[in-house]
Amino acid sequence: MMCDARLFGPQIAALSGTRAIHCAPIGGHDTTAALAAEVLAHAPPRFALAGLSMGGIVAMEIAAQAPGRLAGIALLDTNPLAEAPPVQAMRGPQMEKVRTGGLVQVMRDELKPRYLADGPRRREILDLCMAMALALGPEVFCRQSLALRDRPDRQETLRALDVPALILCGRHDALCPVARHDLMHALMPHATLEIVEDAGHLPTLERPDATTEALHRWLEAM
Repeated sequence: MMCDARLFGPQIAALSGTRAIHCAPIGGHDTTAALAAEVLAHAPPRFALAGLSMGGIVAMEIAAQAPGRLAGIALLDTNPLAEAPPVQAMRGPQMEKVRTGGLVQVMRDELKPRYLADGPRRREILDLCMAMALALGPEVFCRQSLALRDRPDRQETLRALDVPALILCGRHDALCPVARHDLMHALMPHATLEIVEDAGHLPTLERPDATTEALHRWLEAM
């Protein structure tokens, strides 16, 4: 949520020499179904799909809409469940704050503090998160909030998938904890489960080398 291609900057740099990489924006609609349909409209006929957090939620929707187009799927720090009522209840007040000029406040006080594990690059990564959020702006925040709030449960979608799959999570992810990834692994026992040490919700930036290596192994399995 509220990230652009810079979220995967280290992986793009490391993998783009041997792979054609397409980064799909997911801020133009207020349902996961419409976001997934837009990604599919611009994607190759068959492709490997990776998504982190909200990106992973949209990836699961893509898998529901067009499973035959997936060569593989990587789900990073995400959640296959519908949104829990207490989190749903927070969305309205957050959107109201953002609509009245409070995007910086919401990102700074309510979202960013839960993103990262402690580490030497914490301040640098949080500053990047704020820069991405401000670049996307309040309208994207509200559309993404609605899409997350109203998303369907995708456990059966995962259960039906039979493609090379990676499930990856930062050990200290407070938003999508390891238990959620254990659940996904139980639904997809053929998948590889990798827990990235010393990382929270954004291992692509917190532990870029370990995350890139895991993605490389997943791609090589196809």
